[in-house]
Amino acid sequence: MARRARSVEGIDTELEHLSPEMRWREWMSRVEAVIFAASFPVSRETLSRIVGRDCNIDLIIDDIREELYGRPYDVVAVAGGFQYRTRPAYASVIRASGAPSAPTADLTRHEAALLVAIGYFQPVTRADLSKIFGKEVSRDTIAGLRHAGLIASGPRSPTPGAPYTYVTTPEFLSAFGFNTLRDLPDIEMLEDAGLLNRESVAAAEMPPVAEDEEEGEDEIGIRVSD
Repeated sequence: MARRARSVEGIDTELEHLSPEMRWREWMSRVEAVIFAASFPVSRETLSRIVGRDCNIDLIIDDIREELYGRPYDVVAVAGGFQYRTRPAYASVIRASGAPSAPTADLTRHEAALLVAIGYFQPVTRADLSKIFGKEVSRDTIAGLRHAGLIASGPRSPTPGAPYTYVTTPEFLSAFGFNTLRDLPDIEMLEDAGLLNRESVAAAEMPPVAEDEEEGEDEIGIRVSD
């Protein structure tokens, strides 16, 4: 007995009346249309609503990306979902054109390194960040990153005074082009760049992010200056 077609808001997701090739092509078109129209990265769960039960989203994405090979844009995994992004090689062309584009976050090297440190050690207090960097992290800097939507308040610290802690947001992952916190650069890279000191990181005595925890300008929309 043929199983009953699944329907979501009047949309036939199984498409059993189509040949396998035509069915797969339609699923590809649906997934691509949703990602194209979305303002934010689209999760697998969202995409699964518009395709058949047995449709493999990762294989669909692979086929879409194959068709986009050689184009100046791609579908990338970012912030736990999928989003259209222009390729890094065209960043300078986009800037030179003066065409309106998504707003960028203007960050100093210190602010960028601060965000990465919060990503590693979250939830982390401002005092802990000051220990890591060997200098005071100002309230104004933290406020600016909060206003940009890149960090948010975490749980109160159990230390005396119960200060606020800070955590990164999905906007942080999206802005930096990370899919999960596992994509953060190695601490050694930050040390080589002169942004962190190994001794000060060790003195902070904070564990790194657990492996299973998720949370120059290019297509990621970040401009870093000295």
